[in-house]
Amino acid sequence: MTRSPRLLLTGASGLVGSNVASTAARRGFDVIAVVGRFDGAIPGAARVERVDLADDAAVRTLALEVFPDAIVNAAAISEVPQCEADPARSHAVNVALPATLAQVAHHVGARFLHLSSEQVFDGTRAPYHPSDLVAPPNLYARQKVESEQLVARFAPETGATIRLPLLGGNSLTGRRSLHERLFMTWAAGKRARLYRDEIRQPCSAENVAEMIVELCERHDAATRGLFHWAGAEPISRAEMGRRVARHFNLPADELVEEAGQADDARPGAPPRQPSLALDCAPLAGLIKTRQESFDAMLERLAVPPGCRDWYFGR
Repeated sequence: MTRSPRLLLTGASGLVGSNVASTAARRGFDVIAVVGRFDGAIPGAARVERVDLADDAAVRTLALEVFPDAIVNAAAISEVPQCEADPARSHAVNVALPATLAQVAHHVGARFLHLSSEQVFDGTRAPYHPSDLVAPPNLYARQKVESEQLVARFAPETGATIRLPLLGGNSLTGRRSLHERLFMTWAAGKRARLYRDEIRQPCSAENVAEMIVELCERHDAATRGLFHWAGAEPISRAEMGRRVARHFNLPADELVEEAGQADDARPGAPPRQPSLALDCAPLAGLIKTRQESFDAMLERLAVPPGCRDWYFGR
């Protein structure tokens, strides 16, 4: 009897990871979901393992015991202040972990997908092709660049790194995605101050998960290396906020305060990247998954659980 392919998934409780788990299970994978402190259920997971992802020996032992057919690394410490507050731990998760998983993938012949970020660019020369020079503006971005280089070094025959944009979708905690963070601001009685000159190319975690699982099913040389994935349209932060509000029949003019970055410029403050639009053509031309519009993403969004009293009580 042929067994189902095994997928080892780190960061399974996160926005992307949880969507990968459910998508992969639907497409026939046995998902071994790896989480840290999260104690809830992971929909789609055949098995949940709680492991300190900064513990290299524990990660390596689990990965070799599972002997997966595919590994997806969706784990990261992605908040810049967290990285700077504890650079040793963020290095362990953002750099050492993907290096270890790449080594294991090479050893067992598993497909390896590592998730990186648009943040490796400084935002001054968009749209960015995967081959463009990086210019990481902070520690998190520098760690992502280092992780990309190690994945290419340790898993050249099975690995791919995909840089992702700002993400929307419904997370397990209700606090992680683009619209969920807007709702938390609004529910706290605050307006969201958003920049008209800060351009991103957002897409949903569901769409990302479809792309990732499709790549897990492929081992051809064309799908190895470094790629970009994003939504179908670059859009300003301010316009995102307005469109989220309108989608939920909320008063955009009351809830979104539009500004320019120069309005809030402070001496010595790190700049926000003006545009992180991505050129996704190299990957889009290889796979069946299609990039989605911002409006298509909006159709699947739900009011976050922690904000429902505020929303329905208006």
